[in-house]
Amino acid sequence: MNLSQLGGPTNPIHILLVDDDEGDVILTRKAFEKGKTANSIITAADGVIAMQILRREGKHSDAVRPDLILLDLNMPRKDGRETLAEIKSDPTLRSIPVIVMTTSEADRDIMQSYDLQASCYIAKPVDLAQFSKVIESLQEFWFCVVRFPNSHSSDGNSISVQDS
Repeated sequence: MNLSQLGGPTNPIHILLVDDDEGDVILTRKAFEKGKTANSIITAADGVIAMQILRREGKHSDAVRPDLILLDLNMPRKDGRETLAEIKSDPTLRSIPVIVMTTSEADRDIMQSYDLQASCYIAKPVDLAQFSKVIESLQEFWFCVVRFPNSHSSDGNSISVQDS
């Protein structure tokens, strides 16, 4: 059974994947492709680029506002903690769900992520089959169960994640 059979969204889901590990980016893309959900994944290798995309700055001026952000913690220049804090302190961005998805299982990182208002925290499995199952569960929950408002943005751009 794929997500569309579960009553998932008919509109594409826009995902911002913020991760500096190219291997993890490839695995994440492949896992999302298996879900048969229409999605668009934009990647950023660090928090600096992610914030440029989110704020539609410079060459990212035509970037689509993501419906969901997958955020790694340990990256160069601006790490996931700094990026999460910046997203959640910005009134135009804070309503976007941010899923911290990282290799760290440290209690300190988990607590800090929730303190910074992460929507959830997922430790990346090292096993490929388990990683795919985590992405499948993530898709089912966030794209089929969770209800989003029709508009996330104050700039008038309507984002319909699920049919009403």
